[in-house]
Amino acid sequence: MTPHPSVALFEGEKPLPSLVACEHFAGSRKLIDKAFALQAGFGPVFDVTCDCEDGAAAGEEAVHVRMVAQCIASDANVHGMAGARVHDPSTRFWRDEIDVLVGAAGDRIAYVTLPKCTSVGDAEAMIDYLRSREAAAGLARGIPVHVLVETHGALRDAHRIAALPGVQTLDFGLMDFVSAHQGAIGFEAMRSPGQFEHPLVVRAKTETVAAALAHGVIPSHNVSLTLRDPEATRADAHRARREFGFLRMWSVHPDQIRPIVEAMRPSMSEAGLAGEVLLAAQAANWGPVRHDDTLHDRATYRYFWSVLQAAHRGGLPVREEVLSAFFASTGHDTTPGGPDAR
Repeated sequence: MTPHPSVALFEGEKPLPSLVACEHFAGSRKLIDKAFALQAGFGPVFDVTCDCEDGAAAGEEAVHVRMVAQCIASDANVHGMAGARVHDPSTRFWRDEIDVLVGAAGDRIAYVTLPKCTSVGDAEAMIDYLRSREAAAGLARGIPVHVLVETHGALRDAHRIAALPGVQTLDFGLMDFVSAHQGAIGFEAMRSPGQFEHPLVVRAKTETVAAALAHGVIPSHNVSLTLRDPEATRADAHRARREFGFLRMWSVHPDQIRPIVEAMRPSMSEAGLAGEVLLAAQAANWGPVRHDDTLHDRATYRYFWSVLQAAHRGGLPVREEVLSAFFASTGHDTTPGGPDAR
């Protein structure tokens, strides 16, 4: 039997996690319920991050995290594609939040997001605590971890953070990163086009992406502050993907979800070419092939496999022959929410 591309093409390498390109944040019960309803309607093309950090009112942190855990564990989480952001390591809340999330939703939660780490040590300590609570709860898996790069220290240690076991994404946090410069970077760098042009922000974004990809981790882009302008969100997502190499982007308003999904996924023509090349390669047992008078080998196969996965996760129609060869009958289900998706 010809091996699946995830096996044949990445021997000795760490392939990137199979994640959808949009991560939608929701803080209140009302917004979480709305996000789940949208997810059920759109299909499994975006994750939902239930926010304990910015979503909880002061003094209501314990009540809030219990609500979040209930939502993640509920039947409303149809696709099992919901994570949670906890408070940062300088607070007294994050340990209690991990306790509740693991205890009440450990078998359903897709990931835990760690904000405002100031060093690799912060991230490592939070991950170690998460693992200890998983062990105490008897979980059979390690919950994936997403780490925000939004401080000087996290940017300095980005490669070391990305190399930590269990880290699945590095998320660039634009607003806190700009604020950390105490006025040295102007407010215009918090929105477009400044966020893609200021040298210090460009450096931070490119270093985050480089660190993530060097360690087989997904780089995730910050939010677009223009909430009700889908074309502005689409333009931000397009620049983040095509110019900087980000493979995922945050949404903070329902109107941002579809533009992000559409801008981050490949074109129909590129997805079609990827399917054709990979079918020919599979027939040649992953040896070199000639397609449309162009030579292809394992290097282009790896590229086109990434394209094909992104197209499939982004909801683009894929030929039945391609679906059968790479996403169904092989046992390597990489659809969002499938067994290989996390």
